[in-house]
Amino acid sequence: MSIKTTPLSTLTTDSRLPAEFGVIIDPSSYKDGVFDPVTMSDHEFNKLEQLLYTHSLVLWRGIELTPKQQFVLTNRFDSSSKSYGHGTETSGLQSKSILHPDLKTLPDQPQVQLIGNGQVVDSSVAPGLNPLPILKHPHHKTFHKSVISGEDEEKGYTRFYRWHIDAALYDLNPPKVTTLQALRVPQGSPQICRYDDGTGEELKVPLGTTVFVSGKKMFDVLSPDLKSLAIRTKVQYSPHPYVWMSQAKAQSNGLGIETEGKELSKEDLPGYEESKIKIFPVLWKNPVTGELHLEVHPCGAQILHIDPIRPDSLHRDHTLYPDGAVIDDLKTVRDLLYKLNVLE
Repeated sequence: MSIKTTPLSTLTTDSRLPAEFGVIIDPSSYKDGVFDPVTMSDHEFNKLEQLLYTHSLVLWRGIELTPKQQFVLTNRFDSSSKSYGHGTETSGLQSKSILHPDLKTLPDQPQVQLIGNGQVVDSSVAPGLNPLPILKHPHHKTFHKSVISGEDEEKGYTRFYRWHIDAALYDLNPPKVTTLQALRVPQGSPQICRYDDGTGEELKVPLGTTVFVSGKKMFDVLSPDLKSLAIRTKVQYSPHPYVWMSQAKAQSNGLGIETEGKELSKEDLPGYEESKIKIFPVLWKNPVTGELHLEVHPCGAQILHIDPIRPDSLHRDHTLYPDGAVIDDLKTVRDLLYKLNVLE
């Protein structure tokens, strides 16, 4: 079976979109146009896996999956992952998590979460939830230190809420893949998303947009000294990071936290175990292409562990932290990660 695809780059005039980033799968690739992860053969899955690791983002149009099918699809990429990526933390203080208001767990398939905005009126959208929930979409005004004026918001301006990776960052390892299914797409005039990073750049977006970036491209465009830093750096995340950051405010572009000392102290966090604190490398190596991809959640980062370079390196004088370092000053941690995440 061959899978017919269309590159995302051919559907836009924006030349900045990497040619290899993202493909749309034609439903006609499947028998009778039906894609069913439950009955997908190993051969079919291997082709899909190759596509995902090659292009980072795979989309289907006109395909509707049940919650079970969605979990089976996600689990196929990592059979050891049996839970929702953020786990099922039951501590009372966990309700302080910044994620808490945004998610509704489907009782019959708890690995799948329902997100959106407004009153759900169709039980097929929220199977097992009774009464049907009122969903609340996250808004930058609840999380950013500065906000767009009401006047500009009326004109259709918005911001990126929070750049992130889907991961608990405590106790659990990040999932290998994330699946997102659009059940009901909001209708209305597009918004204008401001980057609000000082560049003046804007992006016209449909309502309810989720934006993806290429971790490969993020690494490729770094300067040599920042590439060296990325290769040698691991990030230690706070225990219960989404509770830890719950009183803090984000930067105007959603790419990290303002350093104002508002993070919760260890004493105010839910109970945690040192052995469950996570340290992850800044980069991961693509098992199919061999390329390096940058993947960091700057909001939850607490400490950087930087390995030294070789003593005989010819580039020692032009290298950041050539002797290595453990950086636990939050502002320095955030400033360094910002440099790795933003093209200046």
